[in-house]
Amino acid sequence: MKKVMIIGVGAQGSTIAKRLNEEENVSQIICADYDLKAAAELGKTLEKATAVQVNAGDVNDIVKAADNADIIVNGLPIQFNLNVMEAALEVGASYQDLCMTYIKGKTSCQATKFIFTEQDKKFKEKGVLAMTNTGSAPGLVNVIVRESTGMMDSCDSIEMNVYEGVWSKKFIPFWWSPVVAFEDMGENPTRFENGKFVQTKPFANPVMMTFKGIDKPIRMVDHNHEEPITLGINAERYLKGARNILFRYGGPHVELSEALYNMGFLSTEEKEHNGMKYIPFDLTIENAPPAPKYQEEIKEIIDGGLISEEGAFQVLVEGKKDGKPIRITSYVNAPGLVEAFEKSGLTHESYLTGQCAFIFTKMMVNDVIELKGAIAPEVLNAAERKYFFNEAQKLDITIDQIVE
Repeated sequence: MKKVMIIGVGAQGSTIAKRLNEEENVSQIICADYDLKAAAELGKTLEKATAVQVNAGDVNDIVKAADNADIIVNGLPIQFNLNVMEAALEVGASYQDLCMTYIKGKTSCQATKFIFTEQDKKFKEKGVLAMTNTGSAPGLVNVIVRESTGMMDSCDSIEMNVYEGVWSKKFIPFWWSPVVAFEDMGENPTRFENGKFVQTKPFANPVMMTFKGIDKPIRMVDHNHEEPITLGINAERYLKGARNILFRYGGPHVELSEALYNMGFLSTEEKEHNGMKYIPFDLTIENAPPAPKYQEEIKEIIDGGLISEEGAFQVLVEGKKDGKPIRITSYVNAPGLVEAFEKSGLTHESYLTGQCAFIFTKMMVNDVIELKGAIAPEVLNAAERKYFFNEAQKLDITIDQIVE
């Protein structure tokens, strides 16, 4: 029986907690958040849960709140990842987060390499697992990449393409945190090209792409995301020597962000207007509606009407098998906005990301993963990946694979 701490009970953290409440190998769920009311409201709905307030800026406070938990699941912004990791090490708990770690003074590549070296050593010494980047993208997509490259003798390129085409009559800039989304949009994307990390410009290298089930070409652009970095680091050992890895994104949310970027509204540099100093990015966030998370507001948006409800989540891997070219295209199928809400009261974004994150947690609860130390999902072996895909199918998350 495992005691699990969920630190950060937003959309993803609460989804994981609700699922864990149904797991027989979970004895207790600690719902921890700076907002005690939010933690308490969630805790009241779960028979195995207790709510605590925690200051994630204080490692000792996290350790105290963890109360010797076996697993700590981190649903906080990336600025807190190191603190939560240090607390997990102090407690001797396994660790999980959903996205890349921010370390002041380090680039994204440097920070990720730090996790896979220095933090890896610490977690191995403690004899516990630390899994990073465990949502849908990153997370599910990494597992798909490893599964595809496993069917090859060598890998030439990996493309991950996400088209988000859910646009409602009520203005919703993003279905997840606008802060995180606009930050990603304004940063230089990283590609892995010819075995080396390179940076491009935001919204660079636009291409028109066609996707299964979408009746029009979609404009896709380079996007700052974790996958090219972790996959690039792990390419030689786990991905059949992949030399080229990229992540593209497209849809109305991207078009909105590109317009704001071109106008300077995603800039974090201080400016002055009529004697007043301001940060353009702060103004954008101040005026951006938050992602809907309460059932009544999601229902109101759906009832108000959708302009479009479509999307594509594609992974394209090319390489060689038995001396011949091989191309594997994988599409993720998951509930859309309306279906996700009918099934669980969640948005499509919260459903896919939260359910995938829960599966990774369930794997730790049930001791499915043998490795210790700090890893990303592409490191999982064949049996572990099979477990993941089987559990995903139970939650109506499936993969269509086309081999050419």
